[in-house]
Amino acid sequence: MKRQIVILFLSTTLFANCCKNSDPEKAEQEPYVVLSGPYLGQTLPGDTPVLFAPGVVSTGMFTRDIAMTPDGNEIYFCVAIGGYTFSTILFTKQVNGRWTTPEVVPHMENPDYMNFEPCISPDGEHFYFLSNRPDSSDAEMGDQDIWAMDRTDGEWSEPYNLGLPINTERAEFYPSVTTDGTIYFTSQEKDSPIHNIYRSRLKNGKYTEPEKLPDQVNCGLNRYNAFIAQDESFIIVPAVGMPDSYGGTDYYIVFRNEDDQWSDPVNMGEKVNTRSSGEHSAYVTPDGKYLFFMSTRLMPGDQKPERLTYKILTTLYNQPQNGNSDIYWMKADFIRKLKPEGF
Repeated sequence: MKRQIVILFLSTTLFANCCKNSDPEKAEQEPYVVLSGPYLGQTLPGDTPVLFAPGVVSTGMFTRDIAMTPDGNEIYFCVAIGGYTFSTILFTKQVNGRWTTPEVVPHMENPDYMNFEPCISPDGEHFYFLSNRPDSSDAEMGDQDIWAMDRTDGEWSEPYNLGLPINTERAEFYPSVTTDGTIYFTSQEKDSPIHNIYRSRLKNGKYTEPEKLPDQVNCGLNRYNAFIAQDESFIIVPAVGMPDSYGGTDYYIVFRNEDDQWSDPVNMGEKVNTRSSGEHSAYVTPDGKYLFFMSTRLMPGDQKPERLTYKILTTLYNQPQNGNSDIYWMKADFIRKLKPEGF
């Protein structure tokens, strides 16, 4: 059995032992692995992508989408089981210098509804996300809309639907917010599989009519889940059908200048993009130092087991790089090298 599989088995055993014979509710709040320091105490990455927090965030479950509070003390990420049969947002936070066991975000425990794609506003006071929950207690399950929660006394408020003009009878999802409150999001065309990126300015506390962004942003045959930089200087767009694609969906970056002009989309390169179709969401940390992104790349060949057994298959199922999507991270300073002149 390979070393990585043994390590995962040991970490899983540690998790089981620390929760054994303890109060379940208390166990959920206590760290099951002693992790401290920025970014869950992980070794900071370099110019090559590495798995983020294997065994804690990247666990073998279908994992995607990540967001953090401005101080970096709360990390949110999404998991799904059975396609999107069960899908929700988890979080972990630093308490007394240690990271807590990941748990479901409050108000997102109902297994009947999808809750996905978290976005924390640059001031840390608002939490935006996708949900198909009903608009009121007596309504049926709705379509995909963008919802929000506000920070109140250190906790997140009851979720509320952003309503018109952001949400319509179509599907709206993947919110991303700038420092001035402008919201970028994806909207699906009516009776069509095509998605487009829109933005809406926040003026006097109200959102303006969303505008569809130009072809530089709405590139390729289809696109979705765009991440906007807090200062609105660039946008990362997962796009399919581009002529220089590595295959499947690739991450493209489009730069914006002070005149609100957008550059041509630039493929983010072979370190970020693969032949996989599972590159669907990206995130840059508030300080601009690190790029996080979802990918379904498999474990390297030298880490694969020499033979398969039931036990090994079970172990592989419960570790990252097994075919489900994982979250990777790397230094983000290469982004400025992609910036064309004039932007």
